[in-house]
Amino acid sequence: MAKRVPASVRTDQSIRELLSGGSGGDVRSELIRLGVRRIVEEALEREVGEFLGRGFYRREGGGAAEARGYRNGYRTGHLDSAEGEIPFAVPQVSDTGDEPFESKVRRHVKGRTDQLEHLATEMFARGLSTRDIEAAFTDDDGSKLLSRSAVSDITEVLWQQYEAFATRDLSSHEIAYLFLDGVAERLNPSERRQAVLCAWGIGVEGSKHLLHLSPGTKEDTASCKAFIQDMKRRGLCDPLLVTTDGAAGLVRAVEECFPRSARQRCLVHKMRNLQVKVTDEQIWPQLKAEASSAYQAANAETARLLRDGFVKRWQKKFPTAVACFEEDFEACVAHLAFPVTHRQAIRSTNLLERLFEENRRRTKVLPHAFGERPMLKLMFAAVIRAAERWRKLKVTNFEREQLRQLRVEMDERFKRRHAPAVTPAPSPFSSETGT
Repeated sequence: MAKRVPASVRTDQSIRELLSGGSGGDVRSELIRLGVRRIVEEALEREVGEFLGRGFYRREGGGAAEARGYRNGYRTGHLDSAEGEIPFAVPQVSDTGDEPFESKVRRHVKGRTDQLEHLATEMFARGLSTRDIEAAFTDDDGSKLLSRSAVSDITEVLWQQYEAFATRDLSSHEIAYLFLDGVAERLNPSERRQAVLCAWGIGVEGSKHLLHLSPGTKEDTASCKAFIQDMKRRGLCDPLLVTTDGAAGLVRAVEECFPRSARQRCLVHKMRNLQVKVTDEQIWPQLKAEASSAYQAANAETARLLRDGFVKRWQKKFPTAVACFEEDFEACVAHLAFPVTHRQAIRSTNLLERLFEENRRRTKVLPHAFGERPMLKLMFAAVIRAAERWRKLKVTNFEREQLRQLRVEMDERFKRRHAPAVTPAPSPFSSETGT
């Protein structure tokens, strides 16, 4: 039965398994490799279909003049790329008579893996247009290797791949830790910077998941709520902890959309804000150490004691720094309720931002570095690469039980907060009874 399925369809299934967390190894690299393979196999199959005059499942029309040959299985081709060797299925054609079939597409893709890798990244971050595919399969002399109808068919198939990624069901992911971040970028040279919102998470078993990527989104409450609600409509459960920076719109959206979840303030962003408030550079190392000891204490009770000492010691000399330190303090120490070995991974969203900065530094000298598609490529690659690090997060049976107990406690607190008020019955000894 497998032989009756086009190779591109089998590759599509491999991509789906990878996105659902069913594969190990370097996720970003494997996703790009499979994306390149998917594009090349789809182009090769359309090329063969045009030569034979019929699609994969269609038989010849019955007349001898109409039969230009027959599909005869596949053999394996290879592309060398920065992500390693990429195998792909090459459809074979036999009984072509006096006109042997020679694939121009296969010859064309050799040495063009950089362009194909960009297309593969964009396929998941934004979807591909007809112009993207047409440009990728145009010879150096400007000759089109595929007809307009074939390009249109490929675009439609790959757009379905993007839509499957962007609209996929999230209910199978039991997310313990959710990370939300927005990176402000100038998506188009003539426009102001806009926030590209990203959501990624760690499941209760320690697995990582890229959940959502939304370009050109403002960080106001309405936009952030729409971003979160889209994930919830697709089945995202309420996580135990949501980590964000201090963007007011994002914070409010999290509190409204995830009332059962704890909220963690990103400590990297917080310490950066605190440093700005300290005017004496020589004092900063000491003040930073004291603030960090409070934010990273053994438990919340100890953190509050250290907070009080910090406030008492620095209030007169650095009142604005102390106000910054105290602001949203409970959210800064929310991670202390979680397993000790998880705390470093869940108290910051900085991993994505740092990776994105690294990518931006590499490309800032290029004239095409700005623009919506290049920025989205960088963002998508950064998120996938960040997700690779989470594979190291181990969850023991004891820690799994801790997370389960935390879920029970959070649900009980939510029920108590939202329990309907009970009006007390009037006392039989009230003054109205005359007693």
